[in-house]
Amino acid sequence: MKCSKCGKEFPSIYYFKTDTVCIECFNALPPEEQQREMYKKLMKHPMTTTTFTIEGYKVVKQLGVVRGITVRSRSIFGTIGASIQTIFGGNISLFTELCEKSREEAFDMMVDHANQIGANAVIGVRYDTTELMSGVQKCFVMALQQW
Repeated sequence: MKCSKCGKEFPSIYYFKTDTVCIECFNALPPEEQQREMYKKLMKHPMTTTTFTIEGYKVVKQLGVVRGITVRSRSIFGTIGASIQTIFGGNISLFTELCEKSREEAFDMMVDHANQIGANAVIGVRYDTTELMSGVQKCFVMALQQW
């Protein structure tokens, strides 16, 4: 991944404070710019919610269920690295990164599906993650989307 401010390459999202700005560049920003960067990250898909309403909006039409699904696995090297991390305990960052990438990819697919059928909001978002076999994870996101 590449920082949009300094242009440095980083091996994973965990070196970033937001989707595009590394931690070092983020810390160098003035507070108002930091707030704008965080808002961009948090509001990537602002009209999505796990509830069945969005404050200030009225559901006028239900378009159906939208979904996103992805199946991902670690490489043999990643699996070996994660196995070594389990020996020492704590957060297994290699698997955390796999889970986060799976969740993000499935969520983006769900939002794309909603856009394809003309939705302007997605409500009732639900996640499900399971291991299909050792080292292979399935992430499923679905929602009752409206408007």
